[in-house]
Amino acid sequence: MISPRPLPQGGGVERQRTMDEQTTAIVNRLKSVEGHVRGVEKMVEDGAYCIDIVNQISAIQSALNKVSGLVLDRHLHTCVTTAIRGDDPDERERVIDEIMGVFTAKSKL
Repeated sequence: MISPRPLPQGGGVERQRTMDEQTTAIVNRLKSVEGHVRGVEKMVEDGAYCIDIVNQISAIQSALNKVSGLVLDRHLHTCVTTAIRGDDPDERERVIDEIMGVFTAKSKL
């Protein structure tokens, strides 16, 4: 679940509306991915052509990459922004290390 974190200073009602819209967009994309995964499962059960299955899996991976990008964008504009603007140097380092960890893990895939 996407954890609710405090919005950066100056966010206000408009920023909250944007966050709600982002949450809806992310959830809708995930539901779409879920439906596609079920479709691939049925293709496998029905003995569909292997390349067609692989193509569908690639499309699902692309969709998940898009969701990942949306969540990362949101994280950068909320949690990271709050930490960078904050007074706690340990928290700043923690979020920077966290982001670097994401990119390091992705590069190993």
